[in-house]
Amino acid sequence: MQKDIGLRLKEERERMGLSQVAMGEIANVKKLTQLNYEKGERFPDALYLSTLANFGLDVQYVITGIRSAQNLSVDEQDLINKFRSASLAIKAAVIGALTAGTAQQSGTKQVFNSKVSGQVSAENIYNFIGEKIRK
Repeated sequence: MQKDIGLRLKEERERMGLSQVAMGEIANVKKLTQLNYEKGERFPDALYLSTLANFGLDVQYVITGIRSAQNLSVDEQDLINKFRSASLAIKAAVIGALTAGTAQQSGTKQVFNSKVSGQVSAENIYNFIGEKIRK
């Protein structure tokens, strides 16, 4: 079981395109600690997993071996992976395209949260992008 968690952690690191050093830096651990996690000689703590979850680590998969998106099609998984790595503006455009017309009809406002800029409405992003295109 210990080795299984380590192997899945390594698999996730590779899926995310990170080196051991890079993943360790994100989670604030040394390369040796990262190596020991992947070898199954030590277990990562909740803070480590939580930090990496914010960067796309599938914590459920690392711990249980069951992907959190297990029931999704290949296309849906690909969409999620691309969405997770996209900028806030791209995410807003994708959500806008997928919900075209529904927000206006229902009167709801699409709002996105960003660690950098706080909350941003889809309308503001749409207007900003439109201004840049028109210039």
